[in-house]
Amino acid sequence: MSKTAILVDGGFYRKRAKKLWGQRSPQETADGLITYARRHLKEHTYSHELYRIFYYDCPPVNKQMYHPLLNRTINLGATQDYTWMVSFLDCLKEKRKVALRLGFLDDANSVYTLTYDAVKKLCSGSLKLEDLKESDFEMTLRQKGVDMKIGMDIASLSYKHQVDQIVLIAGDSDFVPAAKLARREGLDFVLDPLEMEISKTRDLFEHIDGKRSCGNPYTSKYAKDNSAFKV
Repeated sequence: MSKTAILVDGGFYRKRAKKLWGQRSPQETADGLITYARRHLKEHTYSHELYRIFYYDCPPVNKQMYHPLLNRTINLGATQDYTWMVSFLDCLKEKRKVALRLGFLDDANSVYTLTYDAVKKLCSGSLKLEDLKESDFEMTLRQKGVDMKIGMDIASLSYKHQVDQIVLIAGDSDFVPAAKLARREGLDFVLDPLEMEISKTRDLFEHIDGKRSCGNPYTSKYAKDNSAFKV
């Protein structure tokens, strides 16, 4: 039986999962992630052995930041988002065959900025400055070290031939060099963009062996067109 490693870009997964399946508790989200990932182990009538699920993300920021609209300092460590993320990571730590690979958020250069939709509405005149709400602002935080850890793990798994297949749950093409390396080493490399459309004009498709999404992990079945690999 071939071994499969499943690598999950956590920031991407959390955003897509919330959009596709709604807001869930930390425990439900962790359980859903494991259920979803394990669906990749069944390919038609063939089953793969799970080597490990690698989850890449960043711990939440615990600091105080000035909010320009509220005109006061916000304690991020006391927010619901902070509590949720800490609980979610704790839930994943308890899961069998799950390895957390944590980077960090560049909080030194983080600020509150207007969302893209708010800027569009202000420019078009459909929104006035005095009508801005707290939801029209978002905090800019850049992940550090996450992409590097994904690339290093793909290289390590490939060179040591610890697995026969790598499934990457992600939505961008930053991993293309690592995918090329894995395929040169003879590994089957599968991309799961969580049902997100990826333009075929990009060079992504020539460097993967298949594309597959596995439906809603909170239901017992998933769509027939997701049960087979597609390129």
